[in-house]
Amino acid sequence: MKPIWIVDDDQSIRFVLEKALLRENLPTRSFTSAPEVLKALNEPNDADGPQILVSDIRMPGGSGLDLLEKVKERFPTLPVIIMTAFSDLDSAVAAFQGGAFEYLPKPFDLTKAVELIRRAVDESQREEVSEERLSAAPEMLGQAPAMQDVFRAIGRLSQSQVTVLITGESGSGKELVARALHKHSPRADGPFVAINTAAIPKDLLESELFGHERGAFTGAQTMRRGRFEQADGGTLFLDEIGDMPFDLQTRLLRVLSDGHFYRVGGHSAVRANVRVIAATHQNLEQRVKEGVFREDLFHRLNVIRLRLPALRERREDVPMLTRFFLQQSAKQLGVEPKRIAESALKLLGGFDFPGNVRQLENLCHWLTVMAPAQVIEVKDLPPEVLNAVGASGGASETASAPVTPRQADPMPLAEPPAVAPMVTAAPLSAPPLASPTLPPLEMTAPAWEAGLQAEAMALLETGRTDVWDVLTRRFETRLIQTALANTRGRRIEAAHKLGIGRNTITRKIQELGME
Repeated sequence: MKPIWIVDDDQSIRFVLEKALLRENLPTRSFTSAPEVLKALNEPNDADGPQILVSDIRMPGGSGLDLLEKVKERFPTLPVIIMTAFSDLDSAVAAFQGGAFEYLPKPFDLTKAVELIRRAVDESQREEVSEERLSAAPEMLGQAPAMQDVFRAIGRLSQSQVTVLITGESGSGKELVARALHKHSPRADGPFVAINTAAIPKDLLESELFGHERGAFTGAQTMRRGRFEQADGGTLFLDEIGDMPFDLQTRLLRVLSDGHFYRVGGHSAVRANVRVIAATHQNLEQRVKEGVFREDLFHRLNVIRLRLPALRERREDVPMLTRFFLQQSAKQLGVEPKRIAESALKLLGGFDFPGNVRQLENLCHWLTVMAPAQVIEVKDLPPEVLNAVGASGGASETASAPVTPRQADPMPLAEPPAVAPMVTAAPLSAPPLASPTLPPLEMTAPAWEAGLQAEAMALLETGRTDVWDVLTRRFETRLIQTALANTRGRRIEAAHKLGIGRNTITRKIQELGME
């Protein structure tokens, strides 16, 4: 692990932080001034570069804010913690504006200082894993099984030019799938033309699709090529096809049948070599039954159907998508990308996102602009998220404790299948207690919580003073064992699924004696 760099002209501050961090097995390297740090950063061997930079704000030879600016120019993702006095609020604001991870007021509580640095280290390691996944700037993101099915379907259709119908809720990414189908098809060198049939008035839609001749109607002063002609040799994406007017459906059916059509006001047939991909959020079978969508057109479009899952059906993708959109938003606005706390991510995982991926993207734009600090906490999330998740019981203490929104699928602490047995004390199997002072669990609480409560009470009644360490060690061991069993021993993948950094899981495996 790379060291924590400490920059302060006060020798006592450096000494106290060094000793406290070494007790946490966090290596350190100390400097007395900003020029020393900049000189060290210019050294050709960067193997000992900083994992975190902790800097005082007022030092001879250059301020911590100047150092922050220069460091961020070269290492934009490096977490920097600025130490400042309680009264120096202007400097604290300037530190955040300059991209600081957090500021540490002096005099500081040593335990809280170490906790803050540890949080910055964990965040740094998570960002390293995230950057590895996002460095290729993929056109689509998703690790959920439903999205993997979509990716496989795109792959199977890569050499085909068959008509495809994409279904899914609004905002789920139907146009992205259409673009991917085009990009990975034999028509990739041709144009990709998209039109939302629900966004164009009925009187103009026919001209938009098929073009018009000069003088075809008032205002048609020149001949105009329609979207079918513009997409010749490529792909035409018809979004919200379920809202197409009934009489235009007949014309579309004719084009799909023989590739010929007439411009509005025209008398000569025009031929266009176009692959059609259609999309809708509506139930076309029901629209056919209601008599507002042609059955023959439905069957013509429904050659291959791809269903895109709603975001609430792929909650495991929310953290990855959130980090990606935060990076994209920061890039568009020309600002430092914000990071998001695990507690806030868990809360987002419990939100249903009626607007799907588009709503999450817009939310990340909002957070990039509106969140006051560089690290997004639960309290920074918009009210509609906090209120919705809180009302559903997923955030009883949103500001003070991590939220676990998916309690319907708890992980038992009993021995899971295909996992090596624990080498620690007896399993969590003490009988339930009926103490009148014990806070009762909810009737819907998972069984493992009741087991944990009973085990904690049993250990506490023995008079032990290391209950926290004992249970935390056993919990972490079981959690990591289960994750490694799920990923067949692949540590980086296990770390990603647990929401921790790869260095964190490696350190935990060593500390817990799991090698």
